[in-house]
Amino acid sequence: MAQTILYCRVSTSEQTAAHQETQARQAGFKIDQVLSDQGVSGVTVPLADRPQGRRLFDILRSGDTLVVRWVDRLGRNYSDVTDNIREFIRRGVIIRTVINNLTFDGATEQPMEMAIRDAMVCFMAAMAQAQAEAIKEAQRAGIDHAREADRPGVYKGRKPSYSRTDLETVLAMLEKQAGTSEIAKVTNLTRQTVLRIKADPRGADDALKAWGQ
Repeated sequence: MAQTILYCRVSTSEQTAAHQETQARQAGFKIDQVLSDQGVSGVTVPLADRPQGRRLFDILRSGDTLVVRWVDRLGRNYSDVTDNIREFIRRGVIIRTVINNLTFDGATEQPMEMAIRDAMVCFMAAMAQAQAEAIKEAQRAGIDHAREADRPGVYKGRKPSYSRTDLETVLAMLEKQAGTSEIAKVTNLTRQTVLRIKADPRGADDALKAWGQ
């Protein structure tokens, strides 16, 4: 019997697979099994070298659906992501993303549709790598900013009540036009906090950086 597997990759102690699972179920996915790699860097460790990522290659069969928050969960860079997606498609696995509800599968045999699908895979993988590089640069800038802010007499502002993962979840759900109350329920944040993030996402990000997050 075909099954739907959610694969989560979380790289820090502040992130949890529960957030990603909640997002998936809120988006309407019926999950049969969750595989999660905790404390694994998405930009340095290939999917096949992660314990649970490796299991995907062992258990996924034709007709199964692999759900991920975004394609960046399926590899460490452009080549890794595209190679893995193509391998799963070749096996008859359907890949779906929570963000933007994209679907990649091998059902079509029409050359034009295959070309469009493959071009979309490449584009999404390139976007994922660009985003990862941007995050790394932002983290470096955040560390430098935090070090500067740690000097005596420098005011860092009030410590945010949300984590980096919370911020990412809020922004992702806002992108999908989720309501404030729904976002607050998923993230366990107050509606006021969600509204502040919605009104000034850059300021919310800067506040985290000031505290070294």
